[in-house]
Amino acid sequence: MEKQGHREMEGGLSESHSHVRLLKVNRELLVTHIRNVQCLVDNLLHNDYFSAEDAEIVCACPTQPDKVRKILDLVQSKGEEVSEFFLYVLQQLADAYVDLRPWLLEISFSPSQLIQNKTIVNTDPVSRYTQKLRHQLGCDSKFMLCYAQKEELLLEETYTDTIMELVSFSNEILGSLSSLACLLDPSSDVLNEHGETVFVFGDAGVGKSMLLQRLQSLWASGRLGAEIKFFFHFRCRIFSCFKDSDTLSLQDLLFKHFCYPEQDPEEVFAFLLRFPQAALFTFDGLDELHSDFDLSRVPDTCCPREPAHPLVLLANLLSGRLLQGARKLLTARTGVEVPRHLLRKKVLLRGFSPIHLRAYARRMFPERAAQAHLLQQLEANPNLCSLCAVPLFCWIIFRCFQYFHSAFEGSPQRPDCAVTLTDVFLLVTEVHLNRTQPRSLVQRNTRSTAETFRAGLRTLRALGQVARSGMEQSLFVFCQDDVEASGLQEADLALGFLRTTPALGPCGGQSYEFFHITLQAFFTAFFLVVDDKVGTQELLRFFREWTPPGEGAAASCLPSLLPFQRWRGGRPAGSDLFKNKDHFQFTNLFLCGLLSKARQELLRHLVPAAALRRKRHALWTHLCTSMRSYLKSLPRLHSGGFKQVQAMPTFLWMLRCIYETQSQKVARLAARGVCADYLKLTFCNACSADCSALSYVLHHLHKSLALDLDNNNLNDYGVRELQPCLSRLVVLRLSVNQITDNGVKVLCEELTKYKILTYLGYAFLGTLGQ
Repeated sequence: MEKQGHREMEGGLSESHSHVRLLKVNRELLVTHIRNVQCLVDNLLHNDYFSAEDAEIVCACPTQPDKVRKILDLVQSKGEEVSEFFLYVLQQLADAYVDLRPWLLEISFSPSQLIQNKTIVNTDPVSRYTQKLRHQLGCDSKFMLCYAQKEELLLEETYTDTIMELVSFSNEILGSLSSLACLLDPSSDVLNEHGETVFVFGDAGVGKSMLLQRLQSLWASGRLGAEIKFFFHFRCRIFSCFKDSDTLSLQDLLFKHFCYPEQDPEEVFAFLLRFPQAALFTFDGLDELHSDFDLSRVPDTCCPREPAHPLVLLANLLSGRLLQGARKLLTARTGVEVPRHLLRKKVLLRGFSPIHLRAYARRMFPERAAQAHLLQQLEANPNLCSLCAVPLFCWIIFRCFQYFHSAFEGSPQRPDCAVTLTDVFLLVTEVHLNRTQPRSLVQRNTRSTAETFRAGLRTLRALGQVARSGMEQSLFVFCQDDVEASGLQEADLALGFLRTTPALGPCGGQSYEFFHITLQAFFTAFFLVVDDKVGTQELLRFFREWTPPGEGAAASCLPSLLPFQRWRGGRPAGSDLFKNKDHFQFTNLFLCGLLSKARQELLRHLVPAAALRRKRHALWTHLCTSMRSYLKSLPRLHSGGFKQVQAMPTFLWMLRCIYETQSQKVARLAARGVCADYLKLTFCNACSADCSALSYVLHHLHKSLALDLDNNNLNDYGVRELQPCLSRLVVLRLSVNQITDNGVKVLCEELTKYKILTYLGYAFLGTLGQ
């Protein structure tokens, strides 16, 4: 300690600026507010201001206040430099000594250069836990694991922004969000000052999980929310794994089922309870939460330290009864509704715009030649380009680009064949199956598609069995017993369709899930087609979700998330408060695609001919009957000389299914069922790919039609997909869509050919449309 005495002798501080005196005068304040003694001792030891004997003396004190008093005695006895360093530690480790922040600002403490050169060791439990969270989330978000089984693509190199739109409670567009930071800004674009949850919704595959993964990556690297000390990420489907009798405390949910503190969990949890605004919770996939839990038993309040069912904890976190002030970001598929009083912001994800798509292509294909070829093929095929507006499907298509390239090579014009979603999923299945085949360095795989599927049929049936079992119960996480019962082997899991999930839930053990819910729907449909024991009723089971008009709005939306706070008589029999039906709708869509005429050459190698004919006949009959029945039951309004009907999103699903069949006969039958002459499809979240399906049916009409597509998610590719039916339209409304001057130019060229259009609604189109 000679250097301390030397400094004081050469030029001591005046008493008014003495650090020793500052500690003496404020002794009781420091004793009251210093809770972390160990961090001070560690730093004093590390910088040789304390000896081992000094540390032992402090630790021997019986109570926390006594330890603080002893540290102060020792520090003051060692002079000005040690006292100044003591204050410097309090200032630098703000999380550990949060109660002293106002005092440190009040005294305007400014350390000398000598003290600033000292090393601060942060052994504070809260800071250490934040570091651990950053490390864990950084590892979890380093690679794109939302779509891929293996660590193949760096998120930083491949993530591309999508269209994010702020919407009102009634889903009217209020503006766009320019960055992810704006998503979490608590002061801007607020719908409800008392709400704490940012609700992000969009169609399956549009990038909701990827957005959360990107947020994790930004926070883990210190590029997002410096004021956020804790980031807890949960997938809602995990809450379905708990039994009705399972209970745990909030502390156990956060620490044992997410990330456990390395030291003093009680102090970390106490900090979280004191400063909930320092925490960010993300809950991914509310629509995937399915449970038979008796919600009538849920209490009105929930203490953070008392055990409760995990669903109770989730509901009370979202309502603000637990950790009020903490930020929450919740995602779900379109159609799920959350009570308004919970929401601070409501954000709709639209997927890729043409600009985003080109940016994504540049990231995925850095080589300019490959990039140019890809963009050329996409421009030549608007149908394929429309599918690419959905990031998941775009990722699959880009991964299989060489196959599409060989299919369309030498055709600079738009190909005659249409690429359906079933084509895309069959293709990715074939690619994955071929990965397992041994091949030499000089010989490429020459198996036909039929041979590939026939060789992999056992595996595909086993995957289908797992998928269907879960689909029937609306479950998306499978235990080891489910996988083993299906006959799946270790080599089958290596294909990458199923991936392991974190061992969350009270039972632990290995669990699995399909890499996306649409893949589970595809394998469910595949099983229903190739299993000759599946009867007609089983085949058409999921078509029951085509609800009639009047029920559509209610059936497509999630009931109020927290109705149990008002219920006391139990819930209606058979109701599922956490249900969304898109996974059923995708299953129906893939059924139509697999049983289409174009797929018969493949399926005749996999399914007995008689069973295939029976299933095709049953599906087409049901499809046409359902379409006619649905259209006839729509309420009609006579307005402006038109018989006007407002179709619901269910109608879009019907059109998508008809398009997947690629059957002109089915499309003509469906067109005959369109009795009205004014079809409204406003606020249906129709995307550009839906224009392909809509045009596929409407171009068979033998009469003129008024078509209203206002307030949807169409873009320039959607306009190009409407071309075949533009000759039938006398009214076309396209306001509030993602249409630029390029789309307007296509419209102008096409509509001037036919000259039957009497009205074009074009608000918010490109400059040429104004």
